[in-house]
Amino acid sequence: MNDVIIEAKGIKKTLGKGAGEVNAVRGIDLTLRRGDLTLLMGPSGSGKTTLLLILGCMLAPSSGRVDVSGIPTSDADKEQLAKIRRDHIGFVFQSYHLFPTLTAAQNVQLALDIRGERGRQAAEKAREALKLVGLEKKTKTLPAELSGGEQQRVAIGRAFVANPSIILADEPTAALDSDNGRTIMRILADAAHEQHRAVLVVTHDPRVVPFADRIIEIEDGLLVNEEADTSRRLRMPKGAALGS
Repeated sequence: MNDVIIEAKGIKKTLGKGAGEVNAVRGIDLTLRRGDLTLLMGPSGSGKTTLLLILGCMLAPSSGRVDVSGIPTSDADKEQLAKIRRDHIGFVFQSYHLFPTLTAAQNVQLALDIRGERGRQAAEKAREALKLVGLEKKTKTLPAELSGGEQQRVAIGRAFVANPSIILADEPTAALDSDNGRTIMRILADAAHEQHRAVLVVTHDPRVVPFADRIIEIEDGLLVNEEADTSRRLRMPKGAALGS
């Protein structure tokens, strides 16, 4: 099994035109591997979210290339890029993007609906995904009846349910208190270490640093520093309670 899930070479992205033109990403090389939780850290406007969207095939680079699970994306059309996202990538955002009239399980199952997976088997997959994030008793609960941390866990379950190779998370703890933030990071760390996924967390939250296997700093569209320290790794014991 090839542990490299995303390989980016020479990524540049220019936004705007004329006097408003901004070089958001300025020639970045980056490789993401299974089993690692990588933090991409930088101040607002540093280019970190733009880079995440490029790695997730949601935004095309101005130049450079991105390969996802060995698949070149440079010449892919919209349908091909959508298939790559469906088959290989799970997204988690600061905003939970849950449908208020759907239960937790139904919100998770939406990720399977777009893949054409429906019926009893899809419902079971949704329940298993919620079990992974400690919400097996909340399958029939509406978002308004869940705490912010629980809503984010539903969103993570939705990202997990199609068994992607990589999880891309954009500021997943920014709207949460410390306890819920730690719960979210333990789940993401477990996704890397126990489920053998690649996990990239874009953040400026210093509270998440102890969970990282690798920390990359970005500034003005350039990677300026990288630190790899496996002693930071905080594993969640199997069967441990996740809290609320």
